[in-house]
Parts: sequence; C-alpha cells; structure tokens
Amino acid sequence: MIDRTANLLGVVGLAVADRIEQAAREILNHAGETPAALVVIGYGMGPSNDALRRTLGLSHSGTVRLTDRLVADGLVERRKGDDKRAVALFLTAEGMAAREKLLDGRIAAITPLLEGLEREDVAQLDGLLHRLLASLETSDLERRTLCRLCKDSVCTNCPIPADFRTET
Repeated sequence: MIDRTANLLGVVGLAVADRIEQAAREILNHAGETPAALVVIGYGMGPSNDALRRTLGLSHSGTVRLTDRLVADGLVERRKGDDKRAVALFLTAEGMAAREKLLDGRIAAITPLLEGLEREDVAQLDGLLHRLLASLETSDLERRTLCRLCKDSVCTNCPIPADFRTET
C-alpha cells in the first residue's frame, strides 16, 4: 500500500510541477528558475547573488546570467549590500507586479486539482500535507529551497518556516 501511495504522490507532484511551469511560461515568458528567483528576491531581504544561488541550487555563473536577465527585463535592481563586496538584489515595481501575477497564477494553476474533492477532503488533505511537511528534517537552506515559490500571504502557520534573511 505504501508503494502505491508513494507512486500516486509522485504523480500528483509532477502534475503540480507541470502546471506551475506552464503558468510561469504564460505569465513571464520564462520558466526554469526565473519564477523562483522573482519570488525569493521579492521577500525583500536583499539577497546577494550567492544567497540566491544557494537557494535555487544554481552555479555561480548561472545565477549571474539569471540576475543579468532579470535586471535587463526591468524586474530586478542591484543595490549596495551590507557587505561592501556584495550586491543586494531587490525587485522593481514591475518585478513586484510580475511576482504577484506569478504567485496568483501558481495558485490558479494548482486549484483545479482540488476541485474534485469535497470541502472536508480538502481540509483533511491540508492537515495531512501540514503534518508531512512538518515531519521533514530540514536545514534553513532546505526550507528556503522548498518555499522558493510559496505565496507566503496564504500560508499561515507554515509547517516549515524559512528565514530568507539568512545567508547560510
């Protein structure tokens, strides 16, 4: 029974990931880690390229190229960081608007998967997902990675709160 449940959960995970990627392509004309970069930078903590790199699991050069593209698209701006050697990344007004569209589009893309469930089923699934996530033994970096596309305004009582202010 556990193998079947694990298999079904894997299929649901892929369905969710595919829907999120499609929504990101439609909203941003970019997929990959571009949507996650917008969300992470949009937490407003001014991550450095290195902090963004670690959260997204990219190489240094890949993160620089991603940041350059976001700056060229007018979505991100570089500012002086706390450390004189690093820059801090922040969203522009256009970037904040794109981030909100992206997060709303993500929720809208996933919601149809829940429409076949009764209200009580959704509440039960919510509780199960909360318990499942809360049981994960994760570092703060892993939590930031997991939450890199979260719409934090709808996730009250987060089971895996991530601190986007830390650099480690």
